[in-house]
Amino acid sequence: MRARLLPLFALALLSAPLAGASAESPQDNTKEAEQLANEALSKMMRALDLLIMTVPRYAAPEVLPNGDIIIRRLDPHENEDEPIETHGDGIET
Repeated sequence: MRARLLPLFALALLSAPLAGASAESPQDNTKEAEQLANEALSKMMRALDLLIMTVPRYAAPEVLPNGDIIIRRLDPHENEDEPIETHGDGIET
């Protein structure tokens, strides 16, 4: 594994001074870095928002008088008019 990574590491070290030798001023680099950071942050926030929207949400657990614990799924897209069918063992299907 190390034998494969060593040439890549050496190549990265050799190319680093070449990439940093541009004629741009540090102020230009700072503005570009700030713009890229803002874009990355907005994309990450959008991805997090989409993740939260797709993860199912659940209500607080309820303890029934017989000791069963029910954790209801909150799904705004689910049709509430349809009854939930259960078998005799109490497991929802």
